[in-house]
Amino acid sequence: MARIPGIPAQQAGPYARLAYYFTRRRLRQLTGRSPERMIEPLEIYARVPGLLRGYAGLEQATAKLSRIDKRTRALAELKAATVVQCEYCIDMGSQVSRQWGLSDEELLGLASHRTSALFSDLDKLVLDYAAGMSRTPVEVPDQLFARLRAQFDEAQVVELTHVIALENLRGRFNLAFGIGAAGFSEGMVCAAPTTTTPGEPESR
Repeated sequence: MARIPGIPAQQAGPYARLAYYFTRRRLRQLTGRSPERMIEPLEIYARVPGLLRGYAGLEQATAKLSRIDKRTRALAELKAATVVQCEYCIDMGSQVSRQWGLSDEELLGLASHRTSALFSDLDKLVLDYAAGMSRTPVEVPDQLFARLRAQFDEAQVVELTHVIALENLRGRFNLAFGIGAAGFSEGMVCAAPTTTTPGEPESR
């Protein structure tokens, strides 16, 4: 139960109802599931209609991005969610990642990605970047960024950085309001919240 109630569809304005409808449809497409509380964060955003419009537009633009492949995006977003420790994000992100090709073993292996044989060097680089961006304070040393630039072009780096930053926004918003798991991964393997040690050397 969130700390403040969202606006249910029957009380929402026309734009909010439309946003609810399309968000539910999009999340069903992404996850193959439609739990009852699937749009709880959006229902809270609806308390500030202008902000709901802006946030919905940001999510729509993000959904259309395609410069990085789905596996890379799944790894980046889910790692960010596990570091921020947002239950809702981990729940949904685990199911989206499964749909985008990650195995259950890889979901469980995210917590120890540096030493896992499940991930390629490129995977580990992306996971390091997501973890560094999701720490407080952010830790993205020049060496890590240079290695990233060697693998991705500038537009791809911007896209990758954006999806990680957006996952942090989602997670911190949800945590502040006490929004928990909605049930996207109920009965299935789910990634675990993880912590990273500040100043830990980046993997090679």
